[in-house]
Amino acid sequence: MEPVAGGAVTSAQHWPQFRGQQAGIAMDDPSLPDTWSETQNVAWKIDIPGRGWSSPVVWGEHVFVTTAINVRQPMQQLLRPDAYRGASMGGTMSRRDLVRDTDAFRWTLYDVDATSGRVRWERVIHEGVPTRPVHMKNSYASETPVTDGRRVYVYLGYVGLFAYEMNGTLAWAKPMDAKNTGNDGYFYGGGASPALHDGRIYIVNDNEEASFAAAFDAQTGAELWRVARDERSNWSTPYVWKNDLRTEVVTVGSRKVRSYDVNGTLLWELAIGTTLHTPTPFARDGHLYVSSGYYSDPRRPVFAVRPGATGDISLKDEETSNAFVVWSQRTASATYPSAIVVGDQFYTLLDRGFLTAHDARTGKEIYGRQRLALDAGAFSASPWSYNGKIFVLSEDGDTFVIQAGPVFKLLGRNSLNEMSLASPAVAGSCVFIRTATRLYRISRSVR
Repeated sequence: MEPVAGGAVTSAQHWPQFRGQQAGIAMDDPSLPDTWSETQNVAWKIDIPGRGWSSPVVWGEHVFVTTAINVRQPMQQLLRPDAYRGASMGGTMSRRDLVRDTDAFRWTLYDVDATSGRVRWERVIHEGVPTRPVHMKNSYASETPVTDGRRVYVYLGYVGLFAYEMNGTLAWAKPMDAKNTGNDGYFYGGGASPALHDGRIYIVNDNEEASFAAAFDAQTGAELWRVARDERSNWSTPYVWKNDLRTEVVTVGSRKVRSYDVNGTLLWELAIGTTLHTPTPFARDGHLYVSSGYYSDPRRPVFAVRPGATGDISLKDEETSNAFVVWSQRTASATYPSAIVVGDQFYTLLDRGFLTAHDARTGKEIYGRQRLALDAGAFSASPWSYNGKIFVLSEDGDTFVIQAGPVFKLLGRNSLNEMSLASPAVAGSCVFIRTATRLYRISRSVR
């Protein structure tokens, strides 16, 4: 795992969780790159063995990334783009889309030096044969870690919740059994990352056996509360919404959006009625934004919610707003990527390579589906933004650069020529991109 080039991180910005602290919005910085390739503006790239679609997270000089390594075949990727393209683009599921491993795997956490790309330390979180199969588009390590700069916390649906000191020492471990996830007997694997706030770690595990949300003490690992959820399998990360009125833990399933207080008491709920759910909710400029739905669902709604709700705030038939739902769009959600708000516009990256824009305050359409390119392929990673530009990463490893604003304008295309489903991290004037086999640090000025 030797880096191929060197460089220096110029600032100590952080990207401590899935999509960072501002739901994909990075601080504007003229040093951040707009263009790159496998060689251009690459400060370093390192090989990451095994397979994992978790996103990198960054705290200063520490870049954390997880993976699941086949003990017998460490570089085994089990990637067949032609075979699962149908699933990515909304094809029919079948048994051949599942992977049932009989080999042992090592679930591993790496701490990579952000400046040099050298691995500071690696820790085997767990070793064993996976007890559940996984969809071939997924991995055994798809949940993104979270860090507060004192510890890094790793939640993996296949093995449990773990806390490590910044020097790699295991602080505590909460092993958990894997649950069946999927539908109609198909097992998809995990995907919902943990959330961290004010000394508590929040997780959601929606599955086919016993769905739940839970909170754990970040210092000790003690379980503080657990609530059962009337949901089947979903893959959405919980969101801690600190608004002007209170702090709430927002969770989204295919049946309902549910918001809990920090002690697990249900505050409000909003009916959705989709077949499965993946995008993560987020807040911007005082509103909570929720998207949900599978590409073939008749309803793929987006909601903007104001703070202070109580009880059931579901919309009645033909309603598009009420006292707490500011606006809604019936069929505006993507299946996998989470949406992003840049300025006053709400952008949705659709899985099959289209971008849409709505007014974030009113929900009014600004522009409808704009195709990124005829050969853009499928998209799973969530968009990110800085310097007035929106970046979207395809499953083929191509990052499309779009001008933010009321008129769709494609500015460029940056290719790494390798599959990628993980959402990048932006920190220290750099972009960290994970592909199927590598982790890149992209920097405008390599020095």
